[in-house]
Amino acid sequence: MEQQRTISGSSQSPRSPSSSQPFLSVSVTDPVKLGNGVQSYISYRVITKTNFPEYQAPEKIVIRRYSDFVWLRDRLFEKYKGIFIPPLPEKSAVEKFRFSAEFIEMRRQALDVFVNRIASHRELHQSEDLRLFLQAEEETMERLRSQETGIFKKKPADLMQIFKDVQSKVSDVVLGKEKPVEETDPEYEKMKHYVFELENHLAEAQKHAYRLVKRHRELGQSLSDFGKAVKLLGASEGNALGKAFSELGMKSEILSVKLQKEAHQLLMNFEEPLKDYVRAVQSIKATIAERANAFRRQCELAETMKLKEINLDKLMLIRSDKVAEAEHEYKELKAESEQATNTFETIVKLMNEEMERFQEQKTLDIGIAFHEFAKGQARLANGIADAWRSLLPKLEACSSLVEN
Repeated sequence: MEQQRTISGSSQSPRSPSSSQPFLSVSVTDPVKLGNGVQSYISYRVITKTNFPEYQAPEKIVIRRYSDFVWLRDRLFEKYKGIFIPPLPEKSAVEKFRFSAEFIEMRRQALDVFVNRIASHRELHQSEDLRLFLQAEEETMERLRSQETGIFKKKPADLMQIFKDVQSKVSDVVLGKEKPVEETDPEYEKMKHYVFELENHLAEAQKHAYRLVKRHRELGQSLSDFGKAVKLLGASEGNALGKAFSELGMKSEILSVKLQKEAHQLLMNFEEPLKDYVRAVQSIKATIAERANAFRRQCELAETMKLKEINLDKLMLIRSDKVAEAEHEYKELKAESEQATNTFETIVKLMNEEMERFQEQKTLDIGIAFHEFAKGQARLANGIADAWRSLLPKLEACSSLVEN
């Protein structure tokens, strides 16, 4: 049944005196399905607790949907060049999975991780867009989303021009008229190689983690079916052997439940973290693309400046009346070129810092994921061994009766 979403508003209660250190804590909770048919969606309660003075209150509760998180991600990516913007979970296009309890919980957990990574980032947590996301009312967020002017908000004529420009650029490269300008920094090449290799290895590990989850679920279902069949067999025997079969069936069903629970834990604590880091690497690749664009822009402006300078020298030599206009254009171009150089250098600096931070966090998070995996497998193996071991005396007793 569809639920109605209510909101309690802001809490004005002060924080405890022990919370004197600056903090910003965010929780994404309480997913609820709203709307009907193709218009239906999941909303989330986003709870913010903070002592930052720029926030409206120590605690704020707002309602957000997936598209609001997309808005925040896109705004940060546009404004914070060089910083690895945390990734969002994918949007499921399959209706039957989109509203399953498991998918909703995975999405909620991933959105919680997303917004807390932003809230804990030394630069991103200061974003005005984050404050809006965490505090604005639903009507304000809806208006902000509608005001976006990205590529897919442009008019069809504008889109056609963009695609023509891209096609022209590609043709120039293919025909040899223009060669793509690329960085040749060895450290940058090393970083790119690491990122692409990491993506391949993480994707491979995630693929096999998915297979492990599937195998646990299939084995759990098989044990459940086996347990029911053996219990029926035991009921038809009606003696010591029948009782032993019944207990074997019950143990099989209990183990089936254990396997299904462990499969869920494996999904949430192992497969999902690996998938999250695959997405994180894709976010890094997007930043690499931004760096490449900034480098090309810097080179293009530098080349244009040289041509403008040559043209200005010619005009000055012949004492043309266009000198003043050419000097003005040259100064504007120089300022633009310097800005492009500063932008590129900033991206390089931030990317180096971000890569160091990413590797430290990855080591921690992946380490925890593999620890949870090993712990869960050990727990499951012990539970299965104990269950079967407890049946051995009764089954052995039945074998002895048969032999006698």
